[in-house]
Amino acid sequence: MADQTDRTPGFATLAIHAGAQPDPTTGARATPIYQTTSFVFDDVDHAASLFGLQTFGNIYTRIGNPTSAVLEERVAALEGGTAGLAVASGHAAQVIVMHNLMTAGDEFVASKKLYGGSINQFNHAYKNFNWNVVWADPEDIASFERAVSPKTKAIFVESIANPGGVITDIEAVSKVARKAGVPLIVDNTLASPYLCKPIDYGADVVVHSLTKFLGGHGNSIGGMIVDGGTFNWSREGRYPMLSEPRPEYQGIVLHETFGNFAFAIACRVLGLRDLGPAISPFNSFLILTGIETLPLRMQRHCDNTQAVAEWLAKQPQVAWVSYPGLPGDKYHALAKKYCPKGAGAVFTFGLRGGYDAGVKLVSNVKLFSHLANIGDTRSLIIHPASTTHRQLSDAQKVQAGAGPDVVRLSIGLEDKEDIIADLQDGLTAA
Repeated sequence: MADQTDRTPGFATLAIHAGAQPDPTTGARATPIYQTTSFVFDDVDHAASLFGLQTFGNIYTRIGNPTSAVLEERVAALEGGTAGLAVASGHAAQVIVMHNLMTAGDEFVASKKLYGGSINQFNHAYKNFNWNVVWADPEDIASFERAVSPKTKAIFVESIANPGGVITDIEAVSKVARKAGVPLIVDNTLASPYLCKPIDYGADVVVHSLTKFLGGHGNSIGGMIVDGGTFNWSREGRYPMLSEPRPEYQGIVLHETFGNFAFAIACRVLGLRDLGPAISPFNSFLILTGIETLPLRMQRHCDNTQAVAEWLAKQPQVAWVSYPGLPGDKYHALAKKYCPKGAGAVFTFGLRGGYDAGVKLVSNVKLFSHLANIGDTRSLIIHPASTTHRQLSDAQKVQAGAGPDVVRLSIGLEDKEDIIADLQDGLTAA
């Protein structure tokens, strides 16, 4: 019989155990909520070594917390990365990542098939930092290459794009990033590491909104950055925050000192420390609890969603269904490659009655909750053109897969027969 210590734990085992152990003081089996702002030093030398990055430990919850540390280690293990950093939200994760890569006047290339909030963040908020986005089309990989310039510092895509169910060819985009000498950042929120592990296909950094499927219960907000440990941050001196001496840390060169988890360290000690979007220990605790059932939930999400998408495709009020799990979908082959266990729980469909029919549908369902979130145990519905994507122009809405006829569903864990019956009632009313 093989020695258990030689085994690589399976996904479900990691989802429950990675990063955690019984509390050494009390023996508590669940990870405690360390609801404290700061931590006592052993002595002045211990404090100095912590502040100088010579010793790992706890200083202040804005920078790190033991509850959040378990969450960071667990998600990094599930993604196959070297280290993680938990922050206040998915948007915060994106800002912290770019803060370590970009200087004023720099550019990054992004897929135009993204969550509407990310499109808004990139188009508007980042302009205040003079970080400039150049858009590319995930259906035309060559467009990423054309978008690259000497100012490009990163490429950003989503594994499964929100809201349209677009599966990105991560491996193809990663080749463009390698050729350009820049890191590939993949938002893996909609897939979760249960369905897709972007680092296996060439991603250098993975980000998450922990608010969605990883937390899974619609009760807490958080974000995660996972360092893939795959990128040479010292190449050509293009990333000085990692490759040049840091004056605030006695001249330490982060990449030289921390190697394949230097980016996660930089995000913590140069980004989170100074910009401050810290996750609360209580939210970390709730998200950790959610992750313990991630594989069970994601499979049920996918099974339910497959059944609902197949049913909707047969309804006379429905003009089209965009779900990669359907054999006729144009992303079906990519879904089989990148998400073999299922194509996720979020998808869109179009109503023949257009904008007005979409508004009527979301107003007449009862089991579905009409709100701006995804990844909940409950089934959720929204009409993006009148809500989440309202700030975009009509052309941008269509580009983002949120045209006037589009309805987005996030299928929950209820009985699929009840989900379908509620949609039937809503379609009849619409």
